[in-house]
Amino acid sequence: MANELMRWESDEGPVVVEVDSKDPGYRSVSRRDGNGEIHDVEGRFESALDNVRGAALSALRTFRTQALDPDEISLEFGVKLSAAAGAVIAKTAAEGHLTVKLTWSREGAQGE
Repeated sequence: MANELMRWESDEGPVVVEVDSKDPGYRSVSRRDGNGEIHDVEGRFESALDNVRGAALSALRTFRTQALDPDEISLEFGVKLSAAAGAVIAKTAAEGHLTVKLTWSREGAQGE
């Protein structure tokens, strides 16, 4: 199968992403190169990332409670880009993938 490329415009210039299969929501650019056909995507790259940005903010709010009170929160998830849906959290196997790591440091609590 030939690689397909999707191109979003961004504040920093065009962003080209390789995809494995056709995705609705793009219009073809009559141009082919060695990597396959390039499809221009409607909307901005930053807007496509809004979906996962919202998910990250929601997860951070959930784990930043006084009951947990971690010193550090790490979120890790894969991002899949789709012309129709923007950015979505990529799945691993049959489920969505989101890893949350909470860290507490006893050192800061002892000195106060």
